[in-house]
Amino acid sequence: MREVPVPEPGARDALVRVEATGLCRSDAHAWAGADDTVHPPYTPGHELVGVVASVGAEVRRVEAGQRVTTPFVCGCGECEDCTGGRAQVCRFQQQPGFTYDGSFAEYVLVRNADVNAVIVPDDVDPEGAALLGCRFATAYRGLVDRARLRAGETVAVLGCGGVGLSAILIASALGARVIAVDVSAAALELARGAGAAATVDIAGLDDPAVPGAIRDAAGGAPEVVVEALGRPATLATGLRTLASGGRLLQIGLLPPEPPVPMGEVIARELTVLGSHGMAAADYPRLLELARSGGLRPQSLVSRRIGLQEVPAALVALGSRGSAGPGVTMIRP
Repeated sequence: MREVPVPEPGARDALVRVEATGLCRSDAHAWAGADDTVHPPYTPGHELVGVVASVGAEVRRVEAGQRVTTPFVCGCGECEDCTGGRAQVCRFQQQPGFTYDGSFAEYVLVRNADVNAVIVPDDVDPEGAALLGCRFATAYRGLVDRARLRAGETVAVLGCGGVGLSAILIASALGARVIAVDVSAAALELARGAGAAATVDIAGLDDPAVPGAIRDAAGGAPEVVVEALGRPATLATGLRTLASGGRLLQIGLLPPEPPVPMGEVIARELTVLGSHGMAAADYPRLLELARSGGLRPQSLVSRRIGLQEVPAALVALGSRGSAGPGVTMIRP
């Protein structure tokens, strides 16, 4: 913990007083040195909600006093990706907590605020809004726009951490039948509460018996598998679990160049899809789902801590299985 100057917003930026920010496995991933865009010293944190304290001279759409969140990928608004509606893969992207100081602090900047600030309606829970910045946006766009999940389909979610539970809540809200798979009984209990129709408690997610156990629980092979853990062996398990013609949605962060059993992909005409967050312009659909009560992101919050407790929590999250189930919310 240290005192630092309050960030100065540039002409296109907004300064946000942080109300709540989620502790995400991506934070531990970067802190461990797995992200070459991160250069210490830096402040982590990218899943946030807060109130605008001030804005730069060129900001027109956002003003002081508004509650906002932001995607973890902030687009430039001008490149081909951004103008084509793909700001989440902007080639000039900035990311709070990765490419510049993030939200594990009292104040954080939202870069290029007219493009990246998402105004949060008063009737959306602030903690729920914070979680829309990363894990829920990633899961929502992945399931809706990438995997094209349809009501009545079966989806198996491998790994019931924060992003896995987000995928379960969203898939259930969309009318899909969810099979949750994890090594933790506590995580599976949360998965049931999030809407999983069945759970599979196994010794290891890369156990060769897992595909059969999932199919037994589902009454057949699922059309969609979500890999939410970020392990090459689990990716392979997911592909071997799918029905022919099925779709694997990869949202867990993987090590560089993971091996992929392409024989499975070719022989059974499978599709492997990635999802890298969601552009700010696409948030209204997700916010409406939260406003209507069809989705309650805040239901995943299992612990609230202050800034003083963040270092120990970050270390615990970096040790798989030791941080406990559910989502940790930081309240500066």
